[in-house]
Amino acid sequence: QVQLVESGGGLVQAGGSLRLSCAASGRTFSSSSMGWFRQAPGKEREFVAAVSWTGRNTYYAESVKGRFTISRDNAKNTVYLQMNSLKQEDTAVYYCAASLYYTVKYLPREYNYWGQGTQVTVSS
Repeated sequence: QVQLVESGGGLVQAGGSLRLSCAASGRTFSSSSMGWFRQAPGKEREFVAAVSWTGRNTYYAESVKGRFTISRDNAKNTVYLQMNSLKQEDTAVYYCAASLYYTVKYLPREYNYWGQGTQVTVSS
């Protein structure tokens, strides 16, 4: 079992930055690939970024590539999402997820555990 708690969301102006954190508890965190997803009102949940269990491999959605960075600290059982140059279209609830796979995954069905989400709102 893995429990996930996101933090770091909030209101930011377009062009600004936020760093999301996801604190994990459970024995399998360090062997789980991790991902961030987001869901805007009226839209389906979409993939944002993923990192392998070692942290060496990452994968990003085209819409955030070059602006967002995913990383993890297995000693702290935490995964991060650094978001720079934020745009209004980045507004959504952001979810952290853990997969039992070692390698990066980008489909929601490949993730086994989910956090409760944190709201990110980007204003003009």
